Amino acid sequence: MNIFRRPVAVMVVSCLFLLVGALGFIYHFQQLQQPDGIWVELTEALAIVAGAFMFLGHNWARWLALAWMAFHVALSAFGALPKLAIHSIIFIGIAWLLFLPESRRYFAGTEKAPL
Repeated sequence: MNIFRRPVAVMVVSCLFLLVGALGFIYHFQQLQQPDGIWVELTEALAIVAGAFMFLGHNWARWLALAWMAFHVALSAFGALPKLAIHSIIFIGIAWLLFLPESRRYFAGTEKAPL
């Protein structure tokens, strides 16, 4: 039986999104009573969803992760220039990792990892 292993790049990005989403959710939980608090928690939950489903090989989750990061780049544009630069570099790095040839094959569904 030939068992395909998840690409390391996918595992790293998936774990990063799970970690950032969970830590962000916990950190911002106290702001839930504020008017925009629910939206902040929703964005953190989306990071968790993207990370979990990327780990399972769902292509839509890869795009959700990129959209999530692009959203943070756009929000950074309203802040300081260094924040925009850092978020842009992170976005480029994540996009590069998620579109490596082995990552593309993994998300194309031609090779799936076991649960």
